[in-house]
Amino acid sequence: MSIEDNLDTVLAKYHASFTAKVYSDENDDHDILMDAFGITPQLKRENRQYWGRELGKCWESLVIEVCKNSPSFQPALRIGADEPCDLRVDGYAIDTKYRVGSGDSGTLKKFKQYGPLLREQGYEPVFLFLREDNLAAAMTACRIGGWTIHIGKQSFEFIKNVSGFDLQEYLVKKAQGFLVNR
Repeated sequence: MSIEDNLDTVLAKYHASFTAKVYSDENDDHDILMDAFGITPQLKRENRQYWGRELGKCWESLVIEVCKNSPSFQPALRIGADEPCDLRVDGYAIDTKYRVGSGDSGTLKKFKQYGPLLREQGYEPVFLFLREDNLAAAMTACRIGGWTIHIGKQSFEFIKNVSGFDLQEYLVKKAQGFLVNR
């Protein structure tokens, strides 16, 4: 199977999950991943926590799938009960985030702790954020923790550099390709 077939499989899996979902501050922004599924800001607002979590897991799965092409790919690192990154490649410990909107102390504390922990293991900690509307306090906590941060287009450029695959171009081609109908 080609990388695009594998990525199609990831999108199809989430498409099935999104279509089966029963939906029980108004941000009209959308992003490239929402476009692949035809998820409107209005639909996303109906259950922001669900969509944020699921789109985040989809983003993580797509990045992992693309990076598997790198000969240096390694899965998430576990240190005790913690999993401070989603994957490792080329000396980077990469954690993917769709966006960070929570400023709760537990989340910020982990961001600050995991960076030095990953550096002790010999990795450069890197966050790849898809969306650009992240909470400023969370970004500050990441930087204090020693993380290199890539947001939006920078994330796609980073992924292309470590994997040789243009995930942004792929997702642009897939816009409306996995529509979630209500």
